[in-house]
Amino acid sequence: MRGPGGDGAPASRTVAVAAARAAADKQADDIVVLDVSQLIVITDFFVICSASTERQVRTVIEAVEDEVRALGVRPVRREGETGAGWLLLDYIDVVVHVFDTEQRAYYDLERLWRDAPTVDWAHEPEVASGG
Repeated sequence: MRGPGGDGAPASRTVAVAAARAAADKQADDIVVLDVSQLIVITDFFVICSASTERQVRTVIEAVEDEVRALGVRPVRREGETGAGWLLLDYIDVVVHVFDTEQRAYYDLERLWRDAPTVDWAHEPEVASGG
């Protein structure tokens, strides 16, 4: 698992937990943080959640971006389109997936990554943001 580097970046787990909390603040549903660090080499954590409307999907993504930016981290990529039913933020070590309910059921990432342990993000200690 990656941690703070020489550049002062927060640990990937800290970013994942901050993203999950930001999603919760915007009433996202079924928020799951999966530790995929032992299963794949391209990222450490998936944050997966649902939103009931396209507008809420966008609101959740914006809240995640704001919260993680306050930690000094910006996404390297944002994927998805308005009306597609999902948006993704790629922070390299953390990938945030926000789906509408139908797309969440269709992609079923938790089933695909069922061997990944979940992070009890709601009980992680709070980390002060830098912004």
